Amino acid sequence: MLIRKLFKFEGAHIVRNCSSHRCRENIHGHSYIVEVFITSDKLDRGYMVMDFVLLDKVKELVDSFDHTYSLWQEESDELKTFIYKYNRRVAEIPVSPSAEGYALLFLYLIDKILQNTEHKNGEGNVRLSSVRVHETATGYAEAFREDLQLVNFNIHDIRFSEAIREEWKDDQWWEGIR
Repeated sequence: MLIRKLFKFEGAHIVRNCSSHRCRENIHGHSYIVEVFITSDKLDRGYMVMDFVLLDKVKELVDSFDHTYSLWQEESDELKTFIYKYNRRVAEIPVSPSAEGYALLFLYLIDKILQNTEHKNGEGNVRLSSVRVHETATGYAEAFREDLQLVNFNIHDIRFSEAIREEWKDDQWWEGIR
């Protein structure tokens, strides 16, 4: 059985090395929709794959990108300095912040969160199936479990600014998945 949970965030970025001059040469933003698809081989005692309340850390993760500048680690030092000087909410990430990059990044991180989620209600083999990131109303990218092989980074390559970390209800959730 498969369940889906939807999250949203507003974010800004530059997508370097893409075909479009507008995207690769200008800071711009989107209203993102992140869909998380979770599967299990059985239902829990409540006849659910898992209770959505157990996705509170996923919500915290996605919310960390809300009204945030996603800064690709490969950017120039000059741009990095500018971004950090004029933005309090910065997520420095090891992938280009395209819809595909976000989908892979979220797949990787949400998989780690689910692996560290305690299940107490008779859940089965709960697994992340895919993550779909809508960048616009007409386009999205979806990363599947098998796409984890494309990950060439680790969790230590992802940095959230102090302003983001200060808003976390419990900053130990991030350390718990590291």
